[in-house]
Amino acid sequence: MMSTAQTAALAPDHALAQAWAVLEAVPDPEIPVVSIRELGILRDVRHAADGALEVVITPTYSGCPAMSQIAEDIGHALDAAGFAPYRVQTVLAPAWTTDWITDDARDKLRAYGIAPPTGNCGSGEPTANAGSKEKVIRFVPRSLPAPACPRCGSKHTERLAQFGSTACKALYRCVDCREPFDYFKPY
Repeated sequence: MMSTAQTAALAPDHALAQAWAVLEAVPDPEIPVVSIRELGILRDVRHAADGALEVVITPTYSGCPAMSQIAEDIGHALDAAGFAPYRVQTVLAPAWTTDWITDDARDKLRAYGIAPPTGNCGSGEPTANAGSKEKVIRFVPRSLPAPACPRCGSKHTERLAQFGSTACKALYRCVDCREPFDYFKPY
């Protein structure tokens, strides 16, 4: 049997685990087949010094218009699960990277008709507690292979436009099956 002190010590971890589980189900408003956790937007869930639950999110890019909707959806999910008080904090550094998209999310994007990003940016872990190692990001143009078509798998694709349905995606077309598709740009 656990003492009251032991139970109290475990309670915050249990509450955080429950909050993570609740937020795992919050879909991205622009790509509803993946959650904000799977995209790496949900960075951390922790207890703040004042005892409130603090949810840390990072936009896929600093001008992402979906961030207010994501914060609102997080609030609805936490309210429905009985979490209070809480606050949602948006952090811009370190900047989000496509490296933070989970393998499951990449598969879901492909099944949804969006080519997932290729390559690895090497920018680190998505958690806020990953340590204080700083990584330098160099913005140097690089040539990447064309993405494979998410519909037929052909690598014979061409870019039609640098921006697709959102700024974080480019518009491509498969030369073989002739179908257009979005490509989630790696950065």
